[in-house]
Order: sequence, then structure tokens, then C-alpha cells
Amino acid sequence: MSTILVTGGAGYIGSHACKALAAAGHTPVVYDNLVHGHRWAVKWGPFEEGDIADRARLNDAFARWNPDAVMHFAAYAYVGESVSDPGKYYRNNVAGSLTLLEAMRDHGIHRMVFSSSCATYGVPHRVPINEAHPQFPINPYGASKLMIERMLEDFGRAHGLRAASLRYFNAAGADFDGDIGEDHEPETHLIPLLLAAAGQGLAVTLHGSDYDTPDGSCIRDYVHVADLADAHCLALEALDRLPAGMTPINVGTGVGHSVREIIAAVERICGQKIQLNEGPRRVGDPAVLVADAARALLLLGWRPKASGLESILGSAWRWHGFKAAAASRPGPAQS
Repeated sequence: MSTILVTGGAGYIGSHACKALAAAGHTPVVYDNLVHGHRWAVKWGPFEEGDIADRARLNDAFARWNPDAVMHFAAYAYVGESVSDPGKYYRNNVAGSLTLLEAMRDHGIHRMVFSSSCATYGVPHRVPINEAHPQFPINPYGASKLMIERMLEDFGRAHGLRAASLRYFNAAGADFDGDIGEDHEPETHLIPLLLAAAGQGLAVTLHGSDYDTPDGSCIRDYVHVADLADAHCLALEALDRLPAGMTPINVGTGVGHSVREIIAAVERICGQKIQLNEGPRRVGDPAVLVADAARALLLLGWRPKASGLESILGSAWRWHGFKAAAASRPGPAQS
């Protein structure tokens, strides 16, 4: 059908999007520098190793593949690191995205699906959060995503770019076939940390137990990565119906689960009790983040199909087992 350049396509969400694109008949061309992505996650199309800040490599990739659109996932995404090293995030996420946009402009590519984040909202004034909620990010990571959204809007006015900016909430789960899953180094996400703790008998820290929530722990909106991948494919199909500029679209379930609820569910699925240490709140962690995703249904026809808690945790636990089994296999003989 069409060729899509997928920046960051060797990463967690990007690789799932590539599988969904291929299933829909597209050719995903992964463009990734493999700083945080994995070569083994590139399974559904060609691979171009390169950095979004490298204009010459981008020119080569665009000239070779002549893509119809770009899905842009490439970004640094560790919130804590963004606070301690903001320059790294503005240089990579913002300046790198500008280089990408200018390359797209010069090669006549005017369609993009952008991987944005609910981190652009900051501490919410109301919940659930819709796209009209004020955006006051509280860390450089969220600020970098907001700056990119502004660039998309400006490139739309100046150059006719049509961009869907998918602001998703907590991505979770793994591919149901076990082909790919969440594998970060270092790992900071709650669910894989809990699964590792259950599998290895380790303790985990509950960051904050005195929030104004029913059980005192944070509440988050978890959306299955397969549902996210479907949202990206639907957004790609919708680009020609969207106005020039940046159209923000929340991707979430509208249902929140507390950290304690997640811990209890992991214990049920794994059959293991998790040792829990209570620690202080992390700076900037809102008590509740839950999406109003009505626009995703209206504009894309998207609704979550796999984002029930048991589905998310079950697929993640199976992937955790696949990883452990793969790590235990002997490698090839060395000569």
C-alpha cells in the first residue's frame, strides 16, 4: 500500500507500530540509532541505522525509500534524566525533530503521526484530561514534546504539513504473539519492574502512599501497546481528513488503576507475593492521570480493545517469560 518511515521503530512502541503497519499492508522502514532500540525488534521491514539529527543520513533514507509519511517515535524518554540533563533532551528531541521536519519538507513529505505524551499537560487541573486542557509540563521531557507539537503546528501553516499528535498515557503490555515487548535499559516503568520483582523475589518501592486517592497511591491510565499501535495506523489513515497543522489526540482508556491495584493484580497473575517498601513521593508525580479519549473515537474510530488490566499484565508476564527463556539459552559456540 504505502511506505512509512518509522523513526525509533526499533523501540518498544515503535516496533509494535511496525508490526501493525505490516499487517495493514504497509512497508515500515525503521530508522533508528539503536541507542535505546533493539536490532532484534526490527522484523517487518527494512532497517536504516541513523540518527534524526544526521541530515545526510535522513536525506539518504528519504531518497532511497521515498516514504509516503513518517511515524516519529525517536526520542529520549526518561523523565528523571531530563531533569538532571535537560540539554540532552532539547538537543535530541527538539533539535533532532527540527532536522527531521526540514528533511521531510525538502523531500516533499507532508504527513506525520507523532508520538507525543500526556506529560505535556503537567499536573492536571481536572480529570479526565481532554485535549483542551492547559499544557504546563513540569519536566524537560514533557516540555520537549510540547515544543515539537508547536513546530508541527508552525510547519503546517508554512508548509502544509498534516500531523496527528498522539498524546498517550501509560503504555503497557506486550505483543500477544511474543514477538516483541518492553525491554528498556534501565527499566523505570512500573509493570516490568513488578514482573521482574515477582520473578526474582526482589523488593519494589512504592513512591508515595499519601496521595488523595482511595488507597493513597497514584492512579494512572494504562493502555495496551497493541491498542497504541492500532491508534497510530488509524491516525495514518486519517491524515488526509485532518487540517494542515497539528491535531492533538489523547490515547487512553478513561479508566485509572492505582499502583496498589497493579501490584495486587501482578501478584494474582504471577502467583507470587511482592515485597513492598514504602518511599517518598517522586517530585512532580500527579495523584491522578486519566485520559478523556473521546476525540480518538470521533476522529479515528479508535477504541481500546486489549487494554483490560488482565490482558495488559498477562501479555507482559508472558513476554517476561520469553525474555528469561531467551537469556538462559546458550549462545553460539565461539571459535
